[in-house]
Amino acid sequence: MIEGLKPYPDYKESGLPWLGTVPAHWRIRRIKTVLKEKDARSSDGSGTLLSLTRNRGLVARSEMTDKVHGARTLVGYKLYNPGEIVMNRMQAWSGMFGAGPIAGLVSPDYAVFQIIGQDLVDLLLARIKAPDLVSQFALESKGIGSGFNRLYSDRLGAIAISLPPPDEQAAIVRFLDHANRKIDGFIRAKRKLIGLLNEQKQVIIHQAVTRGLNPDVPVKPSGIPWLGDIPEHWEALQVRRLVSFVTSGSRGWARFYSDDGYIFIQSGNLGRSMGLNFAYIQHVRPPSGSEGERTQVRRDDVLVCVTGALTGNTVHVDQDLALPAFVNQHVALLRPRVRMVKPRFLAYALRSEAGRIQFKTSEYGGTKQGLGLGDVKSVFIAVPPLVYQDNVIAHLDRVLGHFDETITRTEREIALVQEYRTRLTADVVTGKLDVREAAAKLPDTPETALPLETDGLDDLDLLDDTDEQGVSNHA
Repeated sequence: MIEGLKPYPDYKESGLPWLGTVPAHWRIRRIKTVLKEKDARSSDGSGTLLSLTRNRGLVARSEMTDKVHGARTLVGYKLYNPGEIVMNRMQAWSGMFGAGPIAGLVSPDYAVFQIIGQDLVDLLLARIKAPDLVSQFALESKGIGSGFNRLYSDRLGAIAISLPPPDEQAAIVRFLDHANRKIDGFIRAKRKLIGLLNEQKQVIIHQAVTRGLNPDVPVKPSGIPWLGDIPEHWEALQVRRLVSFVTSGSRGWARFYSDDGYIFIQSGNLGRSMGLNFAYIQHVRPPSGSEGERTQVRRDDVLVCVTGALTGNTVHVDQDLALPAFVNQHVALLRPRVRMVKPRFLAYALRSEAGRIQFKTSEYGGTKQGLGLGDVKSVFIAVPPLVYQDNVIAHLDRVLGHFDETITRTEREIALVQEYRTRLTADVVTGKLDVREAAAKLPDTPETALPLETDGLDDLDLLDDTDEQGVSNHA
């Protein structure tokens, strides 16, 4: 893909330390000479409500979430047309810009820009999101903290941008489109593999926690439709009989957030495997008294996500945590009665297809989708004698460990190629690599680009959703 790519033959000094040298024939302008802010508003609130995402740009909100929007009316929302660029002022420091193929309405707190000259929207968008400019946006954003800094249009406009001539922009866009189709094809294949592996994991878990390891064992009706027949020496029991208590955190802990302190476990910390995922940690200084004691996590607790896209995700806390940890309101904490059920067996049973079906049927809809603690306690699982539970746990840990290793390796391959995409795009749009000759050799009729399949979380997690006051719900 990049074989033979070289730097441009001639460069010039930009006069700006952060920009460095640029191709000699490129122009350096202030962004305000390239983009002009417009402030056209909807007078009747009609039109498609658009959401800004990092991966897909501007898309219809209905494609991203079925959550009911909080605004009572869309009157006053800004009008967007294809060929324009949208900036989230509060997230510009992280590169939150986008464009899209359909006209619609965007948050009144966004800035909408028209292109003044003949520059191409795809090239401008890639250039604006390059790391060198994003770092300048971060420096020019003002506010009370990193999550609340705004980049105002006058500060954006004063920042310099380097751009090639329009005909060269077309070559760059053509090359990047080709590269992105190749990369997306690779990612699509890898994600399909991960999906198949996860499906196979579910089959293995369901078989082990509902029928055991011996396919010839005598069975009996469980009396529970989603469990079916179970081994005759097993019992179908509700979770409420197997735990000493079920609880979750309360709302309002945001005022206890801190830069250090204890761990505040949120739904995103419940990984797709059996363990906690601490790639991101929210620290908290918990309130004194019963609230903190009630929601503190102990070894051998079982945690269940009860709201959002990860509803039903279950993990077993199989070790002492380095710091005290507490659950928020989106996570249910179950403390198993270890004389009746092994904590890890309970976690596996809740992760099984039988557990997920019961979670799904109990999940309530509307604007507050999720599970109540009563729903969690009402789930039926098939419970074998304790000794047999150990056998099931050992079998699942061993077999699924191989699957998880493959999934982890595949996810790393995806991450590496995404990093490669980011670096390649930045090198091309900043003039470090000359792609004119490579673009000229590409076929005249590019293959049709397929939508990049995700697991439903990539863009949902990166959805920059704003309410009617223009305040980000993800700030």
